Order: sequence, then structure tokens, then C-alpha cells
Amino acid sequence: MLDIASVVRVHVDALIVAMNHLVVRDAIARNAPVRKPVAMSAPHMPKVAGIDSAVPAPAHTVQPLDASPGAPVVMLQDRLAGWVSDLTTLHELTERLVRTDSVDTALNEVVRAGAALVGSSRGLVVLEPAHRTEENARGATAALGLSHAELGQLETVPRDASSYGRLLDDGAEPATAAESVRDVLGDPGLDPLHRDVAVRLGYRATYAVSLAAGTSGRIGVAVWLYDEPAEPVERQRHLVGLYSRYAAEHLARLRELEAARAREASIAGELLPSRLPRVPGVRLAVRHRASGHGGGGWYDALPLPEGALGLAVGSVSGSGPSAVAAMGRLRASLRAYAVMEGEDPVAVLSDLELLLRLTEPARTATALFGFAEPALGRIVFAGAGHAPPLIVGERRTEYVETTLSAPLGMLTCWEAPSVELSPAPGETVLLYTDGLLRRTGEPMDRAFARLHAAAASVPGSLRDDPGAIADHVLRLMGASEDSGRGEGADAGSATDTEDVVILAVRFE
Repeated sequence: MLDIASVVRVHVDALIVAMNHLVVRDAIARNAPVRKPVAMSAPHMPKVAGIDSAVPAPAHTVQPLDASPGAPVVMLQDRLAGWVSDLTTLHELTERLVRTDSVDTALNEVVRAGAALVGSSRGLVVLEPAHRTEENARGATAALGLSHAELGQLETVPRDASSYGRLLDDGAEPATAAESVRDVLGDPGLDPLHRDVAVRLGYRATYAVSLAAGTSGRIGVAVWLYDEPAEPVERQRHLVGLYSRYAAEHLARLRELEAARAREASIAGELLPSRLPRVPGVRLAVRHRASGHGGGGWYDALPLPEGALGLAVGSVSGSGPSAVAAMGRLRASLRAYAVMEGEDPVAVLSDLELLLRLTEPARTATALFGFAEPALGRIVFAGAGHAPPLIVGERRTEYVETTLSAPLGMLTCWEAPSVELSPAPGETVLLYTDGLLRRTGEPMDRAFARLHAAAASVPGSLRDDPGAIADHVLRLMGASEDSGRGEGADAGSATDTEDVVILAVRFE
């Protein structure tokens, strides 16, 4: 994992050989007979052409037996122990870095680890956009010991006037891996704006390291600030150089992974409804929290003849592009079956079961389909291995007892009785995916109890707005995000492993 230079390895091996030689020689000296002549204890050299082995070695090359080699051994042991300690520290820091799973957390780890290696208490890491030509391309920044206002002041310094800015310039040579400024204010050619910022922030020295990956080239730079004129010693520069090379590769991989997840989330969002229909007698709202791993959670609201409305939520097993594609096919098929026989939710799910078993026998899915007639205040539900709906009102908050059944794709022939529900005016029915329960990290019985408590605690001032009810439940269930507060789906890039869907239906 660690990129240790070959020179370091050769020196360590040489030290070990030297130590062994000195220790063995010391042991021979300690165990030698008392008052034994040196000439008698010296080994007989073999006869070699041109060399007379009987001639004794020069006197100045023979070390007295009572000379102690302890001091060189201790020195070598101390140096070797120092190298082992440095490499152990480097290994621990890279292990902590590899456990990060997002660019933001990795940047925070890099700036903290680098500060520990170079002996600084403040610093920042700047990650350049992957594609500068794209519109709205943005990089990322992580800071240590610097507030947002102080970061804003640093951004006012021209790039060519700061050490880390010069490393970020396109014209900088790739070989320029680091730049140290021992005394910022002592530089007579310092940019006046840079001098003012340095005085206001109270730093006197900087040390910047370029972050360059083998496949992506230079992706950013890390810089650490010192309160007094100083610079890292050679050992610190070597360690932070090794760490920065590994950090750059890790950040490049995470950035590519997040870009792929964003593309998958965008595709999944395109496969879901862009807007909810407007049907007299009901108000609809949806909240979709994408997992960022290409989950198969989905929802649908389909206007049907005679003012009816088809409501559906479900999830497909697996993750990644294949799960997203399967989700799109399943949702499109359910819409077709709902148009043909939506008044019978059991028949809709039975047809969906047959299709899934014939076309994708290795995949399972859960689904909940409801045929709503707002004019009559009635919904007929059928579920296949899905969590039951939750009805929220002023006088009651309770689960709708749907019939227990296996998920789609697990039985030779699926069929389960439907359940009819008659919500009162002002009540809201919540349809949700299992991801809402699993994101809590609790056992399912406790997750259901937590969801019930969250729905029951909706303030009276929010009960008229189905979107506000969904937001309140998401926040208390730990799946809330700042984005996605519109009527349509939110294809945000969450780092959680479960898709979350809440479809709120309020009866007027």
C-alpha cells in the first residue's frame, strides 16, 4: 500500500547487516579468553594468488578487544526505530484514509493527516473540478482551523501570488510537487493583497504539496499554514510526499465513483415521474432519496378513467445499473396493467408477478398498488411483500393491515386478497419503501414503531400539506436532505445504501 522508495529499503537492509556484524563482533570480543594474544585469535586467511595469508594485517586495522561498539549500535537502533515509527504512522494514516467513502470525508482526512505529518495546526485542501469545460463544474475544499470567512479571504489572493495557487496553475510543471515559503512576510516581492491576508489570518509560513494521480494528472493541492516562520524538515517532507501521492489516487477513484453514481441517479430520476398528476379530491406529494448506489426504489401515480387514480410504490432487489433498468421495466409494465385492469389491484400484481418470473427469474421485487376513487373516498390496496401503508389524521395514526404475502418472483403463482380503506377528509395515506425503515439501522419492529411515532408527532399546522408531512417523517427517520422539496422526484446523491420513497396522498 505504501510507496516506499527503494533507497529507503536499501538503507534499512544495510543498517540491519551492520547491526548484526557489530553485535557478532561484540559477542566474540566479550567471550574471548583473557590475556589471549590477538594474533592467536585472528582467523587464518585462505591462500589466494598474490596474497600471503601469513602476513598479519596492519596494526591500525585491528580493533582492540576492549573497545565497546555500543554507541554505534545504539545510534543505528535509534535511527532504525525512527524509520519504523514513521512508516507505522504513515500506514495508520493511509488506513484511515482508505476507509473514507466520499470525496468530502476523504478531503477532511487528508488535511488533518497532512497537518499531523508536517507539524501544523491549520491548512486546506483544494480539489479542482474534474471537467473544467462543463457548465457549473465545481471543485471541493476542506479546511482545518479556518472558518468560512477566512477561506473567503484566502480566495481573494491571486493564484500566482500564493504557493498553492502556483501549483494549481495549468502552466505549472508536473515535477513541481511541493513549494515551501519559510517566511511569507519576509518576501520583498510578496503581493500586497497576499500580505494583508497573511497579516489578518496570522500565518507566517506555508508548505504546499501537489496532489497528482497517475491517470488523472494534477487534481488539486494541499497547503498548511504556520504561525511562525518555519518549514518541515526533510523527514516530514518525505512522509507527506508519500502520503499525498496515495491520497491523490484515492481521491481520484472516489471522484470517478461519485460521478458514476450521479449518472446512475440521474438515469433513475428520468425513469420516474417528472411530475405528479392533479386529480380532484386528493393532493399528492412525493419525496425520493436516492441511495447513490443505483437502487431500485420507485413510485408512480397514474390517472385512470372516471376520475380514478392508480398509486404504486415498490423496490427491486440489487443495486447498480441492472437494478435501475429492472426498476424502469417493472414500473412501465405496472402502468400498462393498471390501465387495463386497475380496478382490481390483485390482478395487476398477479400479471406483474408472471412477467417478472418469465423475464427476470433471478430477481425479486416488492410492490404495493392501490386503486383510489377520490370521489367515493375509497382506496383498494394489494401488496406483494411490501410494508403496509400508514394513515395519518387528527384522530388516528395507524397502519393499514394488508395481507401478508411473499415478494414478486418468489412464488410459482402469486395471489393475495385485497384490502379496502376509507380515509376521512383531511387524512393522509403514506406509501413508502422498505428503505425508509432500513435506513434507521434498527430492527424492523423498532423501525415500524419509530415510523408510527414520527407520523403521530406531525404538528397540526403541517397536516394540511402532504409534502410537509413527508418532510417531517423523513427528518425524524434520519433520511432528510436539503434538496428535493419539490413535487417531483429528487435524484440527490446520498451516501446511504437504501433508496427511500414516500408517496403522501391527502384526501380533501
